[in-house]
Amino acid sequence: MLDITQPILRTDVSGMPLEWIHFRHAVTLITLDQVAYTCGEFVMTVRGGINRLTQCQSKLEVNSILATCGASQAFSKDCSNGRDRYTPPLHNIPLFQRDACICLYCGEQFKPVALSRDHVTPFSQGGQDSWNNVVTACVRCNNFKAGRTPEQAGMKLIAVPFTPTHAEYVYLQGRRILADQMEFLKSHFPRTSPLHQRI
Repeated sequence: MLDITQPILRTDVSGMPLEWIHFRHAVTLITLDQVAYTCGEFVMTVRGGINRLTQCQSKLEVNSILATCGASQAFSKDCSNGRDRYTPPLHNIPLFQRDACICLYCGEQFKPVALSRDHVTPFSQGGQDSWNNVVTACVRCNNFKAGRTPEQAGMKLIAVPFTPTHAEYVYLQGRRILADQMEFLKSHFPRTSPLHQRI
């Protein structure tokens, strides 16, 4: 059965994870001969039209991981200074995923709608809106901390915030990650990544 909601992991030719794509985009890449090789399991078979001469129906088998020629435009633009210096854009959903939807002050797990972004060092005290200065906090803890540092509010952080690498960021964006995609992504995480302990 065709599961059109299953995201496909797109990588570059070297195997570096780039982005999640819809199966339609994957089919386009395959038909344009832009797929260098595939990895992982077959996730779907897409059937096309019937050839007038052979009377055979065309079909494409789509794997869970596609290595393609070239990089995504967003990745190329953000990585113009090199992959080692790449800083992913800061959005709440990947932030909450980074922290496993746990408030890093009270330690309780919440649904994303009950979470907020807290600046460890507040803007009013010179803090930046950056991965290393933001943590997931429940609304109650965030309101209690207000414009103070954790020390000033008498609160303790239960984990240190960190900036994810590009491979970690791709993982944090995924909603339905297959086991083979997960293993592939984990192999690209730094050895010291805190995500190894959370997955």
